[in-house]
Amino acid sequence: MLVVDDEEQVADVLALKVGERYETEVAYGGEGALEAMGEHVDAVLLDRRMPDIHGDDVLVEIRDRGYDCVVVMTTAVDPDLNILEMDFDDYLCKPIDSDTLLTTLDQQLDARPESDPRLEEFFSVVSKIEVLEEELSPGELSNSEEYASLKSEAEELGRELDDSHQDFGELVDTFRSINRGTS
Repeated sequence: MLVVDDEEQVADVLALKVGERYETEVAYGGEGALEAMGEHVDAVLLDRRMPDIHGDDVLVEIRDRGYDCVVVMTTAVDPDLNILEMDFDDYLCKPIDSDTLLTTLDQQLDARPESDPRLEEFFSVVSKIEVLEEELSPGELSNSEEYASLKSEAEELGRELDDSHQDFGELVDTFRSINRGTS
């Protein structure tokens, strides 16, 4: 687990919250995050707004380097439609309580079975939808073709996964119980 935040105190608190359950490494900024990245990293808690390298750019670089780890954006930045293009797995707004953080990580890491990558895709899509629906007005969302396409993708994936995974409903209930802290 790699915890990334330019505010050392915030990074250290997040690392403490997850450190009892996960082996944790801390990076104090985007540059440090990219230096620390490797195949050993199974999840990244990534701050969006950092002065050296913006978290959005760190995310792109992580994916461009071919790392397929879980990335949870941990941020105080209000989401906008621009998150539709971002390749993260979940989005949590600060401050983040321990239960939410651990439930999110457990959910994301458990949803990554090698046998069905559609679960990972489904939860990433649903996370984006839920964050946007919490932050933006229905009018703003109704004008977005990307948002409508994402909703359709989630519905189709949900139907497929419900047919093929016995515990899919339980996974979705747990996922939806997470307070992403956007309001």
